[in-house]
Amino acid sequence: MAFSDLIVTLDGEDVIDCEPILGYLHRGMEKIAENRTIIQYLPYVTRWDYLATMFTEAITVNGPEQLGNIQVPKRASYIRVIMLELSRIASHLLWLGPFMADIGAQTPFFYIFRERELVYDLFEAATGMRMMHNFFSYWRSSCRSTLWVDRKMFRIFVIIF
Repeated sequence: MAFSDLIVTLDGEDVIDCEPILGYLHRGMEKIAENRTIIQYLPYVTRWDYLATMFTEAITVNGPEQLGNIQVPKRASYIRVIMLELSRIASHLLWLGPFMADIGAQTPFFYIFRERELVYDLFEAATGMRMMHNFFSYWRSSCRSTLWVDRKMFRIFVIIF
């Protein structure tokens, strides 16, 4: 249970009643959002989950788009799906590497992290950052060109995965 507010009823120094206000994330992101515009708030959401920042951006962007009945261009939708899948792969590799080390397979741990770095290279080429990408934006994708997928990177990615 995560909450950030408590309504406490006191009688002198004795606590008579305590009611938690549920629904806030542990960092109080909802409170931060109350004083920001929707565009100003988007960079905050990448810090919710550093393993899968694309997903936190996606849910934050998809909500207002669906509520507003806004159609995202097909190209942006495809790019979003590709980036989400890459994020999922990187997250799974981060799980698999330490798992292999825990069961005594130290060498595969390093191979797995090498493959994860290739995904992060793609993120860096597309967004300019390896983590905390701030890639998604409302009604479009931030990536306006496909130049970040050069042939060498694409070939490496296809061979590995």
